[in-house]
Amino acid sequence: MQTTLDPERQKQAKEYARIRRRLWLVDTAFGAIYALAWLFLGWSVSVREWLASITINEWILIPFYIAIFGGVYSLLNLPLSYYSGFVLPHRFGQSTQSFKDWLVDQLKGLAIGAPLGLIMLELLYLALRLTGDLWWLWAAGGLLLFNVILSNLAPVFIMPLFNKYVPLGDEHKDLEDRLLNLAKRANTKVKGVFKFDMSKRTKAANAALTGIGSTRRIILGDTLINEFTPDEIETVLAHELGHHVNKDIPFLIISGTLLTTIGLFVASQALNYAVTVFSFTSVADVAAFPALSLILGAYGLLTQPLENALSRWRENMADDYALSSTGKHEAFASAFTRLANQNLGEIDPEKWVVFMFYSHPPLGERIAKARKSTP
Repeated sequence: MQTTLDPERQKQAKEYARIRRRLWLVDTAFGAIYALAWLFLGWSVSVREWLASITINEWILIPFYIAIFGGVYSLLNLPLSYYSGFVLPHRFGQSTQSFKDWLVDQLKGLAIGAPLGLIMLELLYLALRLTGDLWWLWAAGGLLLFNVILSNLAPVFIMPLFNKYVPLGDEHKDLEDRLLNLAKRANTKVKGVFKFDMSKRTKAANAALTGIGSTRRIILGDTLINEFTPDEIETVLAHELGHHVNKDIPFLIISGTLLTTIGLFVASQALNYAVTVFSFTSVADVAAFPALSLILGAYGLLTQPLENALSRWRENMADDYALSSTGKHEAFASAFTRLANQNLGEIDPEKWVVFMFYSHPPLGERIAKARKSTP
């Protein structure tokens, strides 16, 4: 098996990353232009007025408006979504999905995401209607509760809709025992070790510790099990357990909630201005939704480097834990070398790219750290 960096794969990784960044830029710009068009061309108010002539019930008006606003956007953006989500991964040999399976995944995502998104929007507009100038505080609290519930339920109810999860079984009993022992040493209670059919979508490999409390479990992609040695898998999983040991989940929830709360407060002030400029009836007017989307999107872009920096800090700590808890520095370096080759991960991205886009330290830094600290 390959344990050294493949120069040809690195050339492909750089090109792949470059194209994906350009697609991200096009997608972001298109979303902003689309929302601005709805505001400055008056489409937003016109659609709300047309819907208001049909129903004055806010609970009905909101989903119909969002369906039109979001539906038109999705249709216009479909070619870009298809290229970035299906064509490009196939072009670089990363995807194993047929078009039919890809389409089914999109429909599943819509079937799950649309109701959840609608519930959140209905509650947001309820807060806008009832809580006055403090709507942003209520929205932040509601979002925190929603994220905690979703993190707890996703491994049980949502993730199995996309992949099949099965216990490792007798075939990988030694690996299971090794990982459960690793979790025990980290004082992490898990419901078991599960394999999932990652190979039905991609050639990339991954592992994770998912869920909160009673739903926490170790999951390993079949691509990881098939291509990596037990020592390498152990170091990858030790990294994930490092997040639990370092209490990264509560840390990131708290820091994320703080940033979100600040963002919603900023949005509340900017939305008051937008109401005046575009003659909306109030901040609770659904016609102001494109303005709210733009404000939160701009805030997200400004704070993205900070969120990424916080994430890279915690990921570095998790790497340190993996190296110290296993003592398998060469296996760690080998594992992340394989990930670079198999996942088309760029090992030495430019500094501005890391600053803007990377939630993890570059693979090259992580490999060098392991080899430098080898006992």
